[in-house]
Amino acid sequence: MFLANVTFEPGCRNNWHIHHASKGGGQLLICTAGSGWYQEEGKDAVSLEPGMVITIPPEVKHWHGAKSDSWFSHIAVEVPGEDTENEWCGPVTDEAYNQLDFATPASNKS
Repeated sequence: MFLANVTFEPGCRNNWHIHHASKGGGQLLICTAGSGWYQEEGKDAVSLEPGMVITIPPEVKHWHGAKSDSWFSHIAVEVPGEDTENEWCGPVTDEAYNQLDFATPASNKS
């Protein structure tokens, strides 16, 4: 099992990516500090706060990172599996990222 403590500066996010596996696999995000975003392709972004745990199944295209006005840290856990491989896709555009605060329901904002 692989664990990483990842810290994003305000506005920083990773590219869209997929954790492939033929069996098992995926990723867990354990939010530890600051405020961030998690989004699966085709779904609304989820506001992340310390104490939240996000379970990401294999084969789900997604991204995660800090909100524009906050540092954000999480522990990323790569779930063991067979034939695991990460596929890095294109960037989250500035236009899409900058719309998150306006598109996210008030009940999901920090």
